[in-house]
Amino acid sequence: MSQTDQPNLYLITPQSFEIDAFLPRLQAVLDAEAIACLRLALVSEDEDHLARAADALREVAHARDVPLVITGHAGMVERLGLDGVHLTDGARSLRATRKALGAEAIIGAFCGASRHDGMTAGESGADYIAFGPLGDSPLAAGPRAEHALFDWWSQMIELPVVAEGALDCALIEAFAPVTDFFAIGTEIWRAEDPVVALRALIAPIR
Repeated sequence: MSQTDQPNLYLITPQSFEIDAFLPRLQAVLDAEAIACLRLALVSEDEDHLARAADALREVAHARDVPLVITGHAGMVERLGLDGVHLTDGARSLRATRKALGAEAIIGAFCGASRHDGMTAGESGADYIAFGPLGDSPLAAGPRAEHALFDWWSQMIELPVVAEGALDCALIEAFAPVTDFFAIGTEIWRAEDPVVALRALIAPIR
């Protein structure tokens, strides 16, 4: 990736939110910056709540030509008119998911800091591989995904790579030359104004 070819932005929702309160904040971010993909990361055992959130987010995202994927819940993708699924188990369920959803669906795989898992997921039909966390986070399990992993991937593998987890300005500046996407979520949603928070965070690539 050349220095002028800056990474795209990939937006992740909070794991818990009230739909009516969250939608205006989401719309503001989608209108403020070019977002390549939106991930519904809502954690809920209530399928109706998930479906309502997916319906609301789909309307907002698709109106702006932004694809919407959901974390897990591959079985809900077609029923809710979503664009794909983000798998959190590396390559383990990838082949079956690809078979179920078909060639057109977006399927991403989170592979922690494992180059081997990333390569296996790619061979199994993933559209992108996500590695992380990049920074220190009490919420993140597993080791940090180091710069060397992204550097190797960007030179050796054509499949797009997503950097996510505990991002800050310094990490975005350091990883910009070696990643295709920065996935941003909790870094901005805690802020009073997520647009201001996002623009501050991505200042090194703007």
